[in-house]
Amino acid sequence: MGRTLPERSTSQQKRRESGFWQRRFWEHLIQDEEDLRRHIEYIHWNPMKHGYVKTLTDWPYSTFHKFVQRELYPANWGGQGVQDLSGEAFGE
Repeated sequence: MGRTLPERSTSQQKRRESGFWQRRFWEHLIQDEEDLRRHIEYIHWNPMKHGYVKTLTDWPYSTFHKFVQRELYPANWGGQGVQDLSGEAFGE
């Protein structure tokens, strides 16, 4: 039927964590268009930030490709000369 969660670690039990949410998870209500833009950019930038790819176009799982198709971003967005997207602008 449904999947079961793996057994909780001692640390999770001690903290009364279910093991479902990541420890660093927090809710965030999008405040306005600018906040939404920053969060979308954070999501698109993340594979590069963590070194999974050298260019955003190399990450096949991203909605970035749809944004390029809709001409919301240039295909080279996130390349040289683009604003610092290290995470600080995203509240990380």
